[in-house]
Amino acid sequence: MLDLIKYIVGQFAEDKENVEYEVKEKERVIEVTVVLTPSDMGKVIGKQGKIAKAMRTIVRAATPANSKRYVVEIRERGGNVVDIDAE
Repeated sequence: MLDLIKYIVGQFAEDKENVEYEVKEKERVIEVTVVLTPSDMGKVIGKQGKIAKAMRTIVRAATPANSKRYVVEIRERGGNVVDIDAE
């Protein structure tokens, strides 16, 4: 699933070398935090969060039914979480 997230982010981020992915596995959730440079934040999130929402929908659809749920967060390098899955 991380490969899918990397592929989607890679389509929009211009500074692909400086994108980091932090994966934390919890009891029922796998949390993936995408850390971006400030210049890539708007490109990956999209207007009104449409790209981020679409990415979460694709990840949710690709997740097998009986596996852990994936949560995708987007954070600016050196900053706080900017875009959180609101579910």
